This record gives sequence, structure tokens and C-alpha cells, in this order.
Amino acid sequence: MKILLTGVTGYIGMRLLPVLLEKGHHVVCCVRDGKRFEFAYEFPHRLQVIEVNFLDTSSLGRIPDDIDVAYYLIHSMAASTHRFKDLEMECAQNFKAYVENTRAKQVIYLSGIVNEQKLSPHLESRKGVENMLKSKHYHLTVLRAGIIVGSGSASFEIIRDLVEKLPIMVAPKWLNTRSQPIAIRNVIQYLEGVLLLEKAYDQRFDIGGPEVLTYKQMLMTFARIRQLKRLIFTLPVLTPKLSSYWLYFVTSTTYKLAVNLVDSMRVEVVCKNNPLTACLHLHLLTYEEAVRLAFDKIEQQEVLSSWTDALSQSSMEAKWGRLMKVPSFGCLKDMRSYPVHNQERTLQKIWSIGGGNGWYYAQWLWELRGLLDKILGGVGLRRGRKNQATLKPGDTLDFWRVIHASKAEKRLLLYAEMKLPGEAWLEFYLREDKLYQIATFRPKGVWGRIYWYVLLPVHHFMFKGMVKRMALEE
Repeated sequence: MKILLTGVTGYIGMRLLPVLLEKGHHVVCCVRDGKRFEFAYEFPHRLQVIEVNFLDTSSLGRIPDDIDVAYYLIHSMAASTHRFKDLEMECAQNFKAYVENTRAKQVIYLSGIVNEQKLSPHLESRKGVENMLKSKHYHLTVLRAGIIVGSGSASFEIIRDLVEKLPIMVAPKWLNTRSQPIAIRNVIQYLEGVLLLEKAYDQRFDIGGPEVLTYKQMLMTFARIRQLKRLIFTLPVLTPKLSSYWLYFVTSTTYKLAVNLVDSMRVEVVCKNNPLTACLHLHLLTYEEAVRLAFDKIEQQEVLSSWTDALSQSSMEAKWGRLMKVPSFGCLKDMRSYPVHNQERTLQKIWSIGGGNGWYYAQWLWELRGLLDKILGGVGLRRGRKNQATLKPGDTLDFWRVIHASKAEKRLLLYAEMKLPGEAWLEFYLREDKLYQIATFRPKGVWGRIYWYVLLPVHHFMFKGMVKRMALEE
């Protein structure tokens, strides 16, 4: 079967892709930029990658006409606090217009549970996309999921941040809202199970786990699993805006995503009866089982995807190719090098930088910069990294984004996603028994240059110590 997979670089898409390939399907992956898509090509003859932007209709001609099924996994929730609805509708309209001209028999869309009259803007947008995707030319199957629990999922990481960092929580009243969390493993089973399933044609199904829990119950269950004692008090006085700031400062989420999450968390999401579970013979994992499984994957360094894989800036993908070429004109640079005695050990340090390992020197300064970034509305250091041993283009690395990562070339290139009066790159590469470390900053206006020169002594201290620590065999 030939399947079109959109949203393949996102959290769900990266989990679904290997399952489809293992089942013997030919998968056509739609990505905006092939340079940031890296996958272990176990089945290269059954995997095709095409560059398509569903906001650019001129690129849609690259989609083959002979597809049998198309997965629509495109969401713009983190792109904007007010424009994501317009972006989602435009993408869905363009997708539908093109797929109608292919031989596709079925389109499968992963949506959100919408069982209340008054919906959040996020859930209202999902419902609008469902209606947009209806067509007489193919059968539409909609799976509506609530909170998805798995290693790297936004829900899992936010709950993890709250529980592990706050012994006592004074939280918003939406912690008493009921939800029906579902394990990522079950979501993938549903998505794969409805492929060309006639009983699922032109149908909508709510999918959730076996339990209905409040967010407070989820937090307390998580704390019990982690063997942590936690106290949670809810206050009715925290407005949605204050709740968004609370979520943003305590967890690794961005402010834009926090606003949309808070709007959604105030709405109860409980599944209606679902005949698919019995039809597909699925065993639904409990919330506790899903959390324990997620930690197993984390401990084994097997986190396939993370919610942070989605780019934090909607314009980032459009300029990905440009970012791979570090500019020189109009830029300020800090260039360092240090002799290396063990290249393999140094390369390992480069590939393990950030996250739990820190930045090897003056870590307190990095953490202070992360805190300041959070205060200014940036991403801070809390995103960490999803795998402490491997890096690939598109991965997040604290407040950096991996642009290029090649062990064969012995080169790692990062692009700054922190709040800056300009643009910044950080590059590491090994040549002739030397480690080279280059920080490049392209200032924006006078303030950009002031920023660079004010921090020059700090950068000198940090970067000098960092390159030495990475080069020395310890």
C-alpha cells in the first residue's frame, strides 16, 4: 500500500513512520526541508521523502498521484496564540484540494475530543479542520484523542516538570478538569488499525485510555510513580492569562503553547463510546502503565520523538537552508581552538553537550542565561534534549536548534532560539587534532552590537573554558 504521511517530523508522525514501514507499506513522507529530516533507513526501498509546504500550493505537485491512503497530522498549535486557526484551515484546504485529484481512497486525521458546546480556540480549530477535510472523492476517518501520554509528549513533559520541580503547587482551578489520557502506543495502534478499514470510513471516533482522571489526579499518580511526596492546592482566582504564565515559567513549554494548552485544559475531554477498540482487539494501557512505559523508553535512550521536534518559530523551516550557511558579512565572532589528544572522546563530548550533561564549564552562567531568556519570553534551558547520546538535524538542544550534525564530518552546528537582538550560531568541528569552536552573532541594529560587547568578558570566560574542557581527555 502506498501511504502519504504528513507531519512526519512531528511527535506523532515520527512514531507512526517506523510502524507503517514494518508493516510493509510504501511511505511517502512530506517535509518542508529534506535537510532536517533524518531517519534510520531500514527500509530505503519503501521510503520516499518529498519537500512539500501545504501553505505553498506550487509545491504540491511533488505529491504522487498513486497514493492509497493519506495521513493528515499537521497542527499549528505552537505557531501562534491567535493565527493557528487560520493556518490550520489554509493547510487543510490546500491538502484536500490536491488529494482529491489522487487515487486516495481514505484520509485519516488525528484530531482532539470535542464533546462540549463551548470549545477552546484550539479544539474549535481541530473541529473546523475535520469539516474542511470532508470530501466526496475519498473516505475520511477522524480519530479524536485527548491527553497523549508518552516519552517526549508535551503532556508528559509538562506533568514531569511540575511534579519533579515543585514539592508544593498552588495551581489553577482547571487542575480539577476531567480528561481521558491515552498512551502514545495506543494512539499509534489506532492510526495504523483504521487503514482501509471500511467500518471506519466517514466516521469519527473518540479515542482514550480506560480511565477518566482530573489533571490533579494525573499529577499525584505521576508523583507516586516517581516516589515523590507532593501537595497541590487549587485557587479559583488564577485567570487564564496568569495560568499561562504559571505553566510557562514552571515547565519547558513555550508561552504560545502554554496559552493554547490552558484554553484546552479548561474544557472537559471525555470519550464517547468507541467500537474501534473491540474491533481492533486493542489493550488500552492505564495512565500509570503509560507513564512507566515512558520512563522505560527514557532510561533506555529510545525516545523516538518529542513535542519539541516541531520548530518553535513558524518561519524557521522556510529559512532552514539559509541557516546551514553560517554568515560572515556583518557578523561578530568568537573563535577558539584547542589541541585534542583523543578525537573519539572529544567527538563524544560534542554529541553529549547540553541537557543533563550541561555545557561543561560555568554551568551557572548558562542557567542564568536560560532564566533570563524565560523572563524575556524565550524558551530557556528546560527543553533539554530528548536523547543524551545522539543528535540529528531539527533536534532541540536547550535553547539551541540542531541545524547540522554529522559525525562523519566531525561537525555540529547549532542555531540560537533564545531571545536575542540578532541571530546566533554555535559551531564545533574537529580538524587535524584540534577542536574548533566558533560562536557567530549577526547583530540587529545598535542594540545588537551593544549586547555583544557588553557580554564580551562573559563570553570570553565561558567559551575559553568550554573549548578546553571538551578538548581535554577526562
